[in-house]
This record gives sequence, C-alpha cells and structure tokens, in this order.
Amino acid sequence: MVVTDEEFPTVVAESHAVIEEAKAAGVYVFGGGINEDVAPVLVSADGSVKTDTYPGSELRGGFTVLELPTRDDAVKWSQKIAAACRCSQELREFMYDPAS
Repeated sequence: MVVTDEEFPTVVAESHAVIEEAKAAGVYVFGGGINEDVAPVLVSADGSVKTDTYPGSELRGGFTVLELPTRDDAVKWSQKIAAACRCSQELREFMYDPAS
C-alpha cells in the first residue's frame, strides 16, 4: 500500500465503506490490522519461542474474514477491497472444521 499523506484519509474512508457494505450484506465475520509495532513470535512444537515468523510468511497490513458461498464471490469482494485499499489482496480459504 503506497499512498500519499493526502490520499490516506480517502483510502481509509473507502476501505471502511467496503467493510460496511460487507456488514450490510451479512458476509462480514471479522477483520483488523496487524500491529506492526509488536514483533511477531514463532512458537515451536517443543514450546520454544523466538522473535521470528513462519518460514515463507509475510503478513502485513491486515486481514478481513468474510463468509461467502463461492470462490467467485470471494474474488469479487477481494477486488472491492483491493480497489479501496489501493493494494493487492491475498485470497485464502478456510477449511471447514466440524469441531468449531
């Protein structure tokens, strides 16, 4: 996300508008920004903790979780979010967990 200080208020407003649209449509689950002032930690299977990230991961900015009926719907919402945020979006799908 590369925007000027002048553009930032518009980007925030448009991003929030897309989230409000998702809420109104009944598809919003939750979302938020990553606090980049707090270093990530990696907790290993043996319980050890180190300041690191999972190899190959690079989560920055934030995330939005939507509950949608199809992947095509997910792509359409991702397009709306990407346009509002002025940045690319990585689309992932949660697998269903019957114990949740």
